[in-house]
Amino acid sequence: MDMADGGRDDPTIDRTEIGGSIRLVLLVALALVGAVVSLLLLGRDRADPWIIGLLTVLAVVGVFALFAYAAGLLRFGAPDLRDELARRIVDSAPEGVSIVDTLGRVLYANPRYCEITGAASPQEARPVERLFTSDPDASEAVYRLAQGVREGRASNEEVRLAGPGQPVRWLRLGARHAAASAKGVRTTVWTVSDLTRERERQESAFLELQHAIDYLDHAPAGFFSAAGGAIHYINATLVDWLGYDLAEFGPGGLTVGDIVPGPAAALLTGMAPLPGGVRTEVLDLDLRRKNGQPLPVRLWHRVAFASDGTPGASRTLVVNRSREDNAADPARAAEVRFARFFHNSPIAIAEVDAEGRVVRANAMFARLFGGREDERRRIVDLVSEAARSAVELALAAAVHGQAPAAPVDIVLEREGGRSARFYFASVEDGVAAREAAIVYVIETTEQRALEAQFAQSQKMQAVGQLAGGVAHDFNNVLTAIIGYSDLLLANARPTDPSFQDVMQIKQNANRAAGLVRQLLAFSRRQTLRPQVLRLGDVMSDLTMLLRRLLGETIKLEVKEERDLWPVKADLNQFEQVIVNLAVNARDAMPAGGTLTIRTANVSAAQSAAYVEAGLPEADHVLVEVADTGTGIPPAILDKIFEPFFSTKEVGKGTGLGLSTVYGIVKQTGGTLQVDSEMGQGSVFRVFLPRHVPDAAEPAPRAPEPEVPPKATDLTGRGTLLLVEDEEAVRAFAARALVSRGYQVLEAGSGVEALEVMAEHPGEVDLILSDVVMPEMDGPTLLKELRGTHPDIKVIFMSGYAEEAFAKNLPEGANFGFLPKPFTLKQLIEAVKASMGRGEPGRTE
Repeated sequence: MDMADGGRDDPTIDRTEIGGSIRLVLLVALALVGAVVSLLLLGRDRADPWIIGLLTVLAVVGVFALFAYAAGLLRFGAPDLRDELARRIVDSAPEGVSIVDTLGRVLYANPRYCEITGAASPQEARPVERLFTSDPDASEAVYRLAQGVREGRASNEEVRLAGPGQPVRWLRLGARHAAASAKGVRTTVWTVSDLTRERERQESAFLELQHAIDYLDHAPAGFFSAAGGAIHYINATLVDWLGYDLAEFGPGGLTVGDIVPGPAAALLTGMAPLPGGVRTEVLDLDLRRKNGQPLPVRLWHRVAFASDGTPGASRTLVVNRSREDNAADPARAAEVRFARFFHNSPIAIAEVDAEGRVVRANAMFARLFGGREDERRRIVDLVSEAARSAVELALAAAVHGQAPAAPVDIVLEREGGRSARFYFASVEDGVAAREAAIVYVIETTEQRALEAQFAQSQKMQAVGQLAGGVAHDFNNVLTAIIGYSDLLLANARPTDPSFQDVMQIKQNANRAAGLVRQLLAFSRRQTLRPQVLRLGDVMSDLTMLLRRLLGETIKLEVKEERDLWPVKADLNQFEQVIVNLAVNARDAMPAGGTLTIRTANVSAAQSAAYVEAGLPEADHVLVEVADTGTGIPPAILDKIFEPFFSTKEVGKGTGLGLSTVYGIVKQTGGTLQVDSEMGQGSVFRVFLPRHVPDAAEPAPRAPEPEVPPKATDLTGRGTLLLVEDEEAVRAFAARALVSRGYQVLEAGSGVEALEVMAEHPGEVDLILSDVVMPEMDGPTLLKELRGTHPDIKVIFMSGYAEEAFAKNLPEGANFGFLPKPFTLKQLIEAVKASMGRGEPGRTE
C-alpha cells in the first residue's frame, strides 16, 4: 500500500484537552483590580507610567492568547466528558475508523485503523482514498464509495487485496457523512474491517461442504430431498440409476411425481403431520427411469414437521432392489413383486386393526384420502357422519371373521361431492393379529356424476316428450279456434258488436300458439329453416336491439373473435336464443351490471377444456353470454331448463325462456353449458358445430328485399281428400275449402282415407292429411298410396317439425307441409299453391 505525507504534522490529531480553573481566573482578575487601585492611590502623576506599562503587558498577553487560541494551543472552558467517552468507544472499536475533512486531511484515526492500514501512529495515518492507488479493483470500489458520499449516500464495499509477495486480504470499506462541527466543518467517516479470517473460514467450510457433497453423490445408495413436491437435491448415484444426466436436475426442474409414477407420489408428499416431531417411513415401490422402465427400490423417507404441522424438506434414502440384486434371493424378489402390485393397484387398499385404525395403506389410498397411515386416524373418520354407522357395522363383521358384507356407498367427508364404495374383508388370523381386516375402496365420484347427468338427460327427455305431446294436442285445439274465428270474421263487419270479441279470441289464440311453439322448441320438434350464418354479422345486427332491451343501467360488451367459422342454424331461432339469454341476464341484474357476449372458435383440441359440458371432440363456434348478476342457486341449477320453471313472481314470466333456448340449441346440434356462482354472476355457453360446406353446396345468397304481397284469387276447383282425426279441425278445414270452390272428401284416419280413395278412383287431386293419427298415420298413408297413385299430391299438416316425420317417408317423396296452428288464409294459400303446380311443394 502506498504511503503519503498528508496529515502527518496536523496538530489536531489525537490532541489532549487543555485544562483550566475558574478560581485562578478570579484570582488574576482581583490581582489586576487591586494593582490598579493601588496605583491610583499613589497619585495620577506617579501612577500613569505604571498604568500604561500594565496595560501594555496585558495587551501583549491578549494578542499572544489570541494567536494561541487560533492555533489550537489554548482552549477556554473544561473538556466535555461525553466527547471523552465517545473517543474511548471509538478507540476500542473492532473496526478501523477515520474522520477526513473535505481537503482529504485525516482529523482523527483510531488505533484499529492504524493497525489495519499499517500506520505507526495517528499522525502518520492516511485517508482511505490514498491507500489503494496501486490496486485497480480496490481503487474502483473506493471511488464508488466517495461518489456515494458526495451524493449523500452511505454505502459499503468489499475488496480483495492480493499484491505480489503479499498474503491475500479481504477488507470491507464503508463511507458516510458525519454531522458538521460547531464551526461548520464537513467531514466524512471512513470505516475499514478486516474480513480475511472470516473469508478463510468460509472457504474452508465450502471446501468441506464440497467434499461432503462429493461423498454423498458417489455413495452406494441413492438420496434426494424434496419439499412441497419439488426435488431440491438428488445425488449422482440415483441420477445414474434413473438414467438421467445430472445437468438435467436444476432447481425447480423436477418433482416427486416425475420419478414416482402414478398415485405412489402421494405416499411421499401426503404424510400425516406430526407437529414438532419427525416421521420416518419405509416404503417399497417403483421409481420411473428416464426410458419409462420401473426401478424397484426401498425408501427410508424422513420428514421433520414444524410446531404447526408444516412439513419441512424430506431426507430420503434410496436402496436399489432391481432384478439383478434380487436374483439370488427369491423371497426378496417376491417382496418386490408384491410391493409393485400393492402400490400400483387402481383400487385403494388399507389394512386396519381391530379398532379400525389404519395400519398400512397403498398409494391409491394415500391419494384418495390425502395422507399416509396415522395411528390416530380411524377408517370411520374418513367418511361423512351419516355413513359412519354403516361403515362401523361392516367393519365389525369383517373383524370377527364373518362373511363379506355388502359394499357400502358413502360420501367422503373431506371433500364435498366426492363419493366412494367400500368393501370389507376379514383376515384369517382374526382379532389376535395386528391386521384385523382389509378395506378396499373404489372412488365412484365420476360414476355418480355420469349417473346424475344421465338421469337429468332422461328427465329432460321425458319432459320434452310430455311437452311435445301437449303441444300437439293443443295445436289441434288452437287450429280450430283460430279457424272458426277467421270464418266469423270473414262474414262479419267491423261495425258489428261481436267483431271486437272475435278479434280478442283470435289474438289470445295466437298468443297461446306462441307458447306452444316454445314448448315445441324445448321438445326439439319445431320447424327450423337452417342456413349458413356468419355469427359476426349476426351479432353486429343484434347489438342495437340488445342495447334497447337491456336499458341504461346495464353495460353491454361484445367481444368478437376474428375469422369465425360458419355455422348452420335457423337465423330467427338463433336470434331468439341470444335475446332470451340477454333478457334473462338483465333480470338477474336489478341494480345494473355488465353483460358480456363473446364469440370464439373452439377447435377439436380445445374441446377437452369443456369436457364437463359434454362437448364432442370436433370444431365448434362458441357464443358466451356472461353477466355480473346475483347468480343461480345450486339447488335450482339443474331445473332452469325445465318448461314453466321460473323464479320470478307470479304473472311475470312463463318459465319457457331458457327451455326454449335449450331446445333450439339441441335441435341445431349444439351444446349448452351454464356456470354460476352466487353473488358473482352466471355464464351461459352455446357451442354450435362448425359448418364445413360441401363442394356441391351453393354459396349462401343475400336475402332478397321483401316485395309487398299482391292481391290474389284464392278460389279454385278440384277434389280434395281431407284426412284429420280431430273432428273440429276437419270440420273447419272442410267448410273453408268448400267455401272457396273445392269439393272436399273427408276421412278420420289413414284407413278411412284408403277406403275413400278406393270409392273415388281417379277423382282426388290433392290429399290434405294430418301426420299423427290412430290406426294409420300420414307417412304410412303416403307409402300405401305411392303404389297405386304415384303422382298424387300430398300436403301434411302437423304441429311437429317437418324433420320429425320426414325420415319415416319413402326416399325421394315429394310433399307439402302446413304447420299447425294455421289460419284460414294459410290453409287456402297452401292448397292453391299446391294445386297450381305440377309437383307438390312445401308451403310454410
